[in-house]
Amino acid sequence: MTSLNPAISIGRQMAEGLALHRRMRPAEIRAHSIAMLKCVGIDGAEDCLRAFPHEFSGGMRQRIMLASVMALRPALLIADEPTTALDTLTQAEVLDLMMELTREHGTAVMLITHNLGLVARYANRAIVMHEGRIVEAGTARALLSSPRAAYTRRLVDALPRRAPARPPVAATEPLIAATGLEVSFAGRRRFFRTGRGVQAVRGVDLQIRAGEVVALVGGSGSGKTTLGRAMLRLIDSTGGAITFRGTDVTQATGRGLRRFRQDCQIIFQDPYSSLDPRMRIGAIIGEALRLSGLSRTEVAARVQTALEEVRLEGLGRRFPHELSGGQRQRVAIARALIRRPAFVVADEPVSALDMTIQKQVLILLRELQERHGFACLFVSHDLSAVEEIADRVAVMQRGLIVEEGPRDAIFDTPQDDYTRALLAAAPRL
Repeated sequence: MTSLNPAISIGRQMAEGLALHRRMRPAEIRAHSIAMLKCVGIDGAEDCLRAFPHEFSGGMRQRIMLASVMALRPALLIADEPTTALDTLTQAEVLDLMMELTREHGTAVMLITHNLGLVARYANRAIVMHEGRIVEAGTARALLSSPRAAYTRRLVDALPRRAPARPPVAATEPLIAATGLEVSFAGRRRFFRTGRGVQAVRGVDLQIRAGEVVALVGGSGSGKTTLGRAMLRLIDSTGGAITFRGTDVTQATGRGLRRFRQDCQIIFQDPYSSLDPRMRIGAIIGEALRLSGLSRTEVAARVQTALEEVRLEGLGRRFPHELSGGQRQRVAIARALIRRPAFVVADEPVSALDMTIQKQVLILLRELQERHGFACLFVSHDLSAVEEIADRVAVMQRGLIVEEGPRDAIFDTPQDDYTRALLAAAPRL
């Protein structure tokens, strides 16, 4: 997501390596770049060369990176967490494509990943590292089926597993509901013309009751993050309605909008960029109470309680760069929950974490949700994490919810072809 230069077109970025290392002429570079983009399944390769990275989804950006790298015909490809931000379908497509291209060109691949399902599906040999040392090595099948090192066993045991289904939430009025919700983005303006716009969310109906965890899953560009942010009024909807506790908040302004936002919070995907690097942890968490009317002493007490709840006692004076990724995500959770919100959107909260830390964060989120009783929209492409935490699941494709129901029903007897494809593509041991 961050390895492509946002200020330079895709064509110029692909041309740089070819000009430096393969000494091609401009016409040859263009033809070779288009051929590689077509090879990785990008439609409209000629237009892609003129476009910029922000105009593509995460999966498309990863395909562009793969095309740029494989255009140079490398002997060794180091794939460092190449699918972290991708959904299961795109993940399978990108890795299958990567393996196919590397086999064609005779390229060796070193896959760096925390996803053991990918290791099981794609690796010939596996090496497990812990605190800078190799603790175990061998064939991938033998290492995963009968691990010898204690740390490897801990990694395998940390894989998310389906939690027992909780009693269904009482059939009360929904806490928050989207009715016919639509979100459209205008096309990019080029000179005197405006490009074609995108309808990211198309007439979605979704209800969430108090105390319920609803998982929203789908592919890259399906509109799930857009839907979550629209329900919080972080982005404007272009149609439909949002009701919160029975009141329409779609057009709320001033005091009404502030009241709604104080009862709703979000946990962002990336713990590295969602925290202000110049603020201390205690100040970051306490900032959510700025308009609460509490005294300084009361705010300090609430911050201390929040730190204890997420098991970060004594770290309030530190800065974000002094914490690990898992600790930073705990800070993001504490900041979201310190106001005791009624509704929380957790946007891919564990996608950037390794298996052991991911399990800790999922357990913590589940404990806090049961303790405080907030409703949660859990946006994720990680189906194993969804299986562990969700009560209900809604599946999105191209801006529409194509299937919705209890977690066990969706995972055991999916009705929609797209849901079946998502489940089939999920890498498992």
